[in-house]
Amino acid sequence: MGLIVSALFLYVALRGLRLELVWETVQQANYWWLLPGVGAYFLGVWVRAWRWHYMLRPLKPIPLRTLFPVVAIGYMGNNIYPARAGELLRAYVLRRREGVSVSASMATVVVERLFDGLTMLLFVAVAVPFSPVGQRYGSVVIGFSFLFLGGLVFFLFVAARPQVARRWFNRVLVLVVPVRWHERARGLFDHFLSGLESLRSGRDVSVIFATSVLVWLFETVKYWFVMHAFPFQVSFLVLMLMNGVVNLATTLPAAPGYIGTFDAPGIEILKAFGVPGEVATGYTLVLHAALWLPITALGFYYLWREHLSLERVQQELGARVADTTSL
Repeated sequence: MGLIVSALFLYVALRGLRLELVWETVQQANYWWLLPGVGAYFLGVWVRAWRWHYMLRPLKPIPLRTLFPVVAIGYMGNNIYPARAGELLRAYVLRRREGVSVSASMATVVVERLFDGLTMLLFVAVAVPFSPVGQRYGSVVIGFSFLFLGGLVFFLFVAARPQVARRWFNRVLVLVVPVRWHERARGLFDHFLSGLESLRSGRDVSVIFATSVLVWLFETVKYWFVMHAFPFQVSFLVLMLMNGVVNLATTLPAAPGYIGTFDAPGIEILKAFGVPGEVATGYTLVLHAALWLPITALGFYYLWREHLSLERVQQELGARVADTTSL
C-alpha cells in the first residue's frame, strides 16, 4: 500500500516537469546553506529529546545525554522502515538501556504525535488566511483537526480517569481476548497508563505543547536556510504552511522515508506562490534529502555504539512477541 501511495504522489509531483531543468537547478544550488539548516534541525531534535525527557519524568528521570541518541535512533528507524516503526525501535532501545517498559514509552510517543499533529494544524491555520491555496486545504485542516483533537481529548480523559479506563478496558478484554492472556494484557495497559502521567497536569500539557511548537519552528528554520541555496524567495509563513502540510501528508502510508508524500504537497504549495515547478521540485528534493540523511546516519552511528544491529533488534523483538503470545 505504501509503495502504491508513494508512486501516486511522485507521479503528481513530477508530471509535466522538464526533468533536465530540475537537475540543472539541483546542480547549481549553493549547498553551503545546508550547514546552518542542518544545525537548526538538530537543535529541534535536541528540543524533542528534552520534551521526551519531560514526559518520562513520572516514570524515571533520564538525562538528555541518554535520550538524544535514542531519539536519533527512532528517527533513523522511521526513515528506513514503513509505518513509523522507529517509534517502537526507540521504545525498545530505551527499555534496554533504562528499563522503562515499551508500553509506557509508546504511550508517551502517542502523546508526542498528537501534539506534533496539533502543531502542524496550528502552522497551517496561521498561514492559510494569507495563502492562495487556503480553500484547497480548508477541508484537510478540518479533517485532521477532528482526528488530532479527538485523540488528545480521549487520552486526556484516560489520563484523568484511569480507573474508568481500566473498567472499560476489562470489559473489552473479556469480550475479545482469550483468558490466558488477560493478566499480561492488564499489565501492558497499566504500563501504558503510567506513560500518560504527564497529561494529568495542565502545566505539563502547556509545556509539552510549547516545546512542540519550538521543535517545528526549528524545522521550519531549516526550510528557510535551504531556500537560500535556490533562486527563489517566499515568506517564512509560506514555509510554515509547507511544513505543516507535508508533515500531515506523511501520516499517510508510504514507502520508507516518506517518498512522495513529503515531496508532492511541498512542490504544489511552492508552485501556488509563484515558484517555477522545476525550481520548487529541486528545492523540495534537496530539502527532503537534507532532512533524511544526517539524522539517519547519526541514528545508525548511535545504534552501532549500542552494539546493536537492525537484524538483532528484529530478532529480539520477534522473540518478545513470541513469548507474549505463548502465555
